[in-house]
Amino acid sequence: MANEVRERNWEPKIVAFVCNWCTYVGADAAGTSRMQYAPNVRIIRFPCTGRIDPLFIIRAFQHGVDGVIVSGCHPGDCHYVSGNLLARRRWIVFRKLMDFLGLDLRRLHFAWVSATEGAKWAHLVNEIVEEVRQAGPAPTWAMPTNGATQIEASLPEIGPPPSPPPELTSQIREIAKQLLGTGEVGVVVGYEKATGAREGAATPTFVNKPEDADRLIFNEHCIHNLAVYLTNPLVKKFGKVGIVAKGCDIRSIVGLIQENQIKREDVSIIGVVCNGVVVNGRLADKCVACPVKVPHIYDHLVGDPSSVQTTASEHPLDAQIAYLESLSPEERWNFWMPQFARCIRCYACRAVCPLCYCQPCIAEKHRPQWIPTSPHPQGNLAWNIIRAWHLAGRCVGCGECTRVCPVGIRLDLLNRKLAIEVERAFNYRPGFDPSAPTPLSTHRPDDKEDFIR
Repeated sequence: MANEVRERNWEPKIVAFVCNWCTYVGADAAGTSRMQYAPNVRIIRFPCTGRIDPLFIIRAFQHGVDGVIVSGCHPGDCHYVSGNLLARRRWIVFRKLMDFLGLDLRRLHFAWVSATEGAKWAHLVNEIVEEVRQAGPAPTWAMPTNGATQIEASLPEIGPPPSPPPELTSQIREIAKQLLGTGEVGVVVGYEKATGAREGAATPTFVNKPEDADRLIFNEHCIHNLAVYLTNPLVKKFGKVGIVAKGCDIRSIVGLIQENQIKREDVSIIGVVCNGVVVNGRLADKCVACPVKVPHIYDHLVGDPSSVQTTASEHPLDAQIAYLESLSPEERWNFWMPQFARCIRCYACRAVCPLCYCQPCIAEKHRPQWIPTSPHPQGNLAWNIIRAWHLAGRCVGCGECTRVCPVGIRLDLLNRKLAIEVERAFNYRPGFDPSAPTPLSTHRPDDKEDFIR
């Protein structure tokens, strides 16, 4: 009976994050002009839409709102020149991410409202309140739901069997000995045989003496992305670093150069021609349609480029993403919420990612605490969404986060989906051009805005 009364008396709760200089003034003008509009919206003002972090939107939904409005100055009117244009880029990608997770987009709205458009604000609020009313009460965020196992079992199978790589170990050892012997580098980061593991298994290693270079190997089990060590202070203390890098690892190195985390002259890249590595007995997903089997940036090249096998044109994850997109928002929500609910907050995904280098991480900040640090359903959802969001336009698809996740969360699907949207919207693929700006740090006047009211 109590639930029925609550549903009967339910009214949408909507939060509006607005620009101080335009939309807030427009909303104030609507009030002083006695324009009538729905009272369901609570306004929070910011200096600029460029200051509105997607995490604020996530927090609003976590606290039980049914809809969110983000609004600011029209393009060309920003008091901070381009804050709204940078925000527009973020909205393009963030909106796609939330849709993929299963959020009903009737709950998430973006608009340009100037200081003179009080009537537009009143009309906008009435329209959005009605749309949110039709969508109904928002689902409880990150609470486990039924149906995920069935959906996960329906995902298309991926991954052909692996093919053995050529013998490259001896070449890598010779180059490492030369680099260390001449003092060109202080350490070489590479792979060695893992002790006490299955035959052929490889693990990262650090060699700082020429005579120790004979420990280095390269085979189909060299799956780790060694670029993660380039920002480690213990590695940097050796000076210039040599690194054994596959094509996907080199893309991560390019990303670190773009973001000024390392300098190109401080790294000597031993590029490896790679036909793919093995995960769980089959060719890794990232290797099926790899665009960089022959390294595009290197100081020393190991392997024969002519030995590269034909690459599939379609990424193996695309079929699974297409299947999820064919589901209703509710079904997608029912797939992702149990995925995130089983997160134990071990942060293995963060530790293994070369592009997760922030100190301190937002998940560790306490003043204010944006993300609860313990494994809690709401905190798990915020953590996984924000981590995926922070990698938008940066993730090179090395797949390490998914490989090391102890509970098997499909982080690869999130990362791949965002990579597709970034390439589609901005014609950008990360990890190829060290001089190119990252897509969410710049803007173009003609960026898409057909979703903005």
